[in-house]
Amino acid sequence: MIPELVRTWVSGWAISRHTPSPAERPWGLYVEVGRPDQVGRHVLPEAHELTVREAAASVTVPHTWLKVPREPAEIARWLPDGWVVDADETGHLMATDLRATTPTAPEGYTATAETRDGVTYVQLRDVAGELAAQGQMAVLGQATVIDRVTTEQAHRRRGLGAFVMRTLADRAVTEGATLGVLGATDEGRALYETLDWKAYAPLAACIYRP
Repeated sequence: MIPELVRTWVSGWAISRHTPSPAERPWGLYVEVGRPDQVGRHVLPEAHELTVREAAASVTVPHTWLKVPREPAEIARWLPDGWVVDADETGHLMATDLRATTPTAPEGYTATAETRDGVTYVQLRDVAGELAAQGQMAVLGQATVIDRVTTEQAHRRRGLGAFVMRTLADRAVTEGATLGVLGATDEGRALYETLDWKAYAPLAACIYRP
């Protein structure tokens, strides 16, 4: 199940971030990101020592990333010189069976939702019109990948993140999706688990910094 979730997550992430579609590699997938701090990312659906070593050895460009569904400490033992495990970027692969809940925006906030270029964006703004929380997703058939769910510091602990998640789920259900997938930070995982999301694997983040 984990390899399929990883592939779904990568495909949706690429749509959400407007990158080229993932390219097949012998060890998994490669996404060209094109940022100074992240030239591209190799994503391995399965975390075997040989495939990790092969993927890492293929990299010659600094700031190329490697994402692997396994504990970072285990991956670190397999990496050649020049690679580091970035604890701050390590996360969790999560999924859930989607259901509609018809959420209501918290008092004092106004919600908007729109879809552009295959990506649905949900935003919450306060009475002054300032952005308070947001999130986005890409639907791929019967699955949706939720991405970039954030709440501004001054608006946290008011249920805004939960509202964004539920609104995205409702929109996905109307488009025929039944499965939700995402990559979560530690903080995000705590929220998503209250919404019946389940963590299926860690997502070790490794970066080539020779």
